[in-house]
Amino acid sequence: MEIISTKNAPSAIGPYSQAVVSGNLIFISGQIPIDPETNEIVSGGIEEQTEQVMKNLGAVLSAVGVSYQNAVKTTCFLADISDFTAFNAVYAKYFTGKPARSCVAVKDLPKGVKVEVEVIAEK
Repeated sequence: MEIISTKNAPSAIGPYSQAVVSGNLIFISGQIPIDPETNEIVSGGIEEQTEQVMKNLGAVLSAVGVSYQNAVKTTCFLADISDFTAFNAVYAKYFTGKPARSCVAVKDLPKGVKVEVEVIAEK
């Protein structure tokens, strides 16, 4: 098992890794809309927050030498299911390979953000 860490994505805010490679699979921990340069939550609505989440995921994927096209499964968490359509519009720009996906609304997300996404990808 290989632990992945990149300064181009936010540091873990708890006892976990940004990602772990096991065999040919990459397990990326849930990313929230933290700007890695400022370590602050990006301002704006669901679109702006989803854009930052996608940038963070892209940075972790890149650190392993792969891209969004290598994603086989995503799990998406929304603080408000009424953001589903706006979230999908941003998500679709990045995950053009259409990996398997679950998307659910949850009561709360870390730091009060609107969105969190985790990814399983293949090397």
